[in-house]
Amino acid sequence: MFLLNIFSKPLSGILLRQAFFLLAILLLIPWPAYCQVPAWELDDAIPMVDHHDSITIDASLTLPKLIDLTMEKYPDVSWLNALEEEAAAISERSKSWTAGASQATVGYQSIASFKLNYATAGVQVPLWNLGQRDAEHNLANQAETSAESQAVGIKLRVAGLVRGALWNMALVNIRYEQAQAELDIYGKLLATIKRRVELGDLPRADELLAQTELLQRRSVFTMAEAELMHARKRYSTITQLTKMPVIYEEKLVALKEIEQNHPALVAVNSQIERKQAEITAIKSIGSGQSHVLAGLLSDEGNDPRSNKAEFFNVGVIVPFGGNTHLQPQIAAVNVELNKLFAEREQLFRDLEQAHHEAEHNLEVNRVELGTANEQKKVSEELLTMTQLAFSVGEINLLDLLKIESRTQQAILNAKERKVMLQRDKAFYNQAVGVMP
Repeated sequence: MFLLNIFSKPLSGILLRQAFFLLAILLLIPWPAYCQVPAWELDDAIPMVDHHDSITIDASLTLPKLIDLTMEKYPDVSWLNALEEEAAAISERSKSWTAGASQATVGYQSIASFKLNYATAGVQVPLWNLGQRDAEHNLANQAETSAESQAVGIKLRVAGLVRGALWNMALVNIRYEQAQAELDIYGKLLATIKRRVELGDLPRADELLAQTELLQRRSVFTMAEAELMHARKRYSTITQLTKMPVIYEEKLVALKEIEQNHPALVAVNSQIERKQAEITAIKSIGSGQSHVLAGLLSDEGNDPRSNKAEFFNVGVIVPFGGNTHLQPQIAAVNVELNKLFAEREQLFRDLEQAHHEAEHNLEVNRVELGTANEQKKVSEELLTMTQLAFSVGEINLLDLLKIESRTQQAILNAKERKVMLQRDKAFYNQAVGVMP
């Protein structure tokens, strides 16, 4: 009768639609859902990633020592060793008294019908052509110089990789620490809001909003941790070490342009000079190697009336008309030489571009650091005022979260700019070819 009395009363269309809507919801939602607790209330623990790349700080390790240790395990070391062995081999050849391997001949001939026996012995020695030995000696010196220059150039490249890996870790670590600090800040904020919701000072929606912000910060923290692990792995891959120096900041050098003694330019110039010396050495061969011959002939017969005779002879072999046959070899070396000329020109352009970018970044970050520090100071002051206003109910939680987010970003920007300025000093030194 109660239901009949209710439905017998006139109901407006809006109320009727609302009643049917609520009834539909109750019928569609399973019963266990009424008793479920929101997922975020079940576990407040921060999910951790199991993967972890550890890099320890070694107080005895300096940046120059780190570069030396990295250089020892760098893949190009085998190539550098081969260059040194080649230079030593050319030097050893240039010290030889002969222009090549000598030949010794021994022969015996018997003529039965005439009862004669012939025994022969001879030596053939190749001689250096005029100026050839000096050309070989110069080639050996250039090969040795080139090997040393390549080692210095490779070491500069290794220094650039190490510098980049260290400062990349420093930047990523700043972001990781900031994400960790923000996670703590928003966790404390959520705890405060929960208490105020329980006291009835704030609505339930504010608690959900704070919880959402905390979950976002957890996601940022997880990604920052992943980036830190990537940076550490890159560092250990480059250096083949799991330790790093405490201090690796550098003083900015006074060089204002790319000079000709830049290790990369010196390395390619030494290669060019080596190829030029190689062409000179090939040309010094001329038509070929001259040879001197010395021989002995012994003639003895079985007839008792014949006398034993021995002959000594000396001769010289002088080749001619062989210059044409050297041209393909000279042309092949000349191709490599002109390729090096092109590489040097492109290298100089790349070095100038890298120097310009390093110089520009350094100037920009100097200005940006001052701006970032000022913005950080203003933002922190504004945040203090906003927190006070929120505590007395003058602003809502959404406004507080906006100011909090901007302040934390300003703090992060200031920290990043400080690290970036030190990084750009190292990159500028790298651009102008100065080792730590």
